[in-house]
Amino acid sequence: MRTIPTRTTPPTRRAPAVAEALRFSKMHGAGNDFVVIDLRDGSPPPDPALAAKLADRHRGVGCDQILTIGPPRSAGAVASYAIWNSDGSPSGQCGNGARCIAAWLERDGTAAGPRFVVDSPAGTHAVESLGNGQYAIAMGVPRFAPAEIPLAGFDEARAEYALELPEGRVVFGAVSMGNPHAVIEVDDAAAADVAGLGPALQRSAAFPQSCNVGFAQVLAPDHVRLRVYERGVGETLACGSGACAAVASLVRRGRLAREATVSLPGGELRIRWPDDGAEVIMSGPTAFVFEGEWRA
Repeated sequence: MRTIPTRTTPPTRRAPAVAEALRFSKMHGAGNDFVVIDLRDGSPPPDPALAAKLADRHRGVGCDQILTIGPPRSAGAVASYAIWNSDGSPSGQCGNGARCIAAWLERDGTAAGPRFVVDSPAGTHAVESLGNGQYAIAMGVPRFAPAEIPLAGFDEARAEYALELPEGRVVFGAVSMGNPHAVIEVDDAAAADVAGLGPALQRSAAFPQSCNVGFAQVLAPDHVRLRVYERGVGETLACGSGACAAVASLVRRGRLAREATVSLPGGELRIRWPDDGAEVIMSGPTAFVFEGEWRA
């Protein structure tokens, strides 16, 4: 008797899982560029590996920092935001990012009216929409006490500090704008050794949490040219908190008026510090570049 082979049903092939898309907005403020992600649905923030991929300018989206939007943390705020450097490390403050968050929330409809409040890692900030993509942000009161920056090796606040580094003696002002800043006054910002002195000062034991290093050239009592080597990022086209820090530090040194234009490689910001106990007000532009989806 001939046996007829039984036909078996081939196993069902499952369609490959499709990675959930991560929606983002690409934005910039005076050339300081960001990937903005809305995490108000409870999604986790990007881990260091994802942050590095997103920030990669050749194989990713490309940005200086990643901004994530969350629910408000304080009464009266419309939302909060967090800041992640391109190496995945968190940052305490970002002035250009704050303006971009304000523009994103206004476009999204979360912010109703020209004045509203947002929470950052450094505190709560009043925002005013000035029209045409311009926003003014209250960036907080500058803190000069060494322990609050933090700056090690000094007991009292000074207008200027000096350190002996392998690269030579460096004189600088130091201030916290929610993140640590060193401000070096130079004769010519274009010729400043940003790539050398920036990381050298960041590595110094005097800055246990590293710092953002600004190279400021005073052009007039109300005008300064600035380049900034940012912590966890490198030199950027603009740094909003760095502009605030430069004006505050130079005001303390008697080198600048309390309202000044700061010219950065990517554009201009207007900084106003009414008095020593007042918040620094930063005004400047924002721009939406494109919307996208990231699929890992």
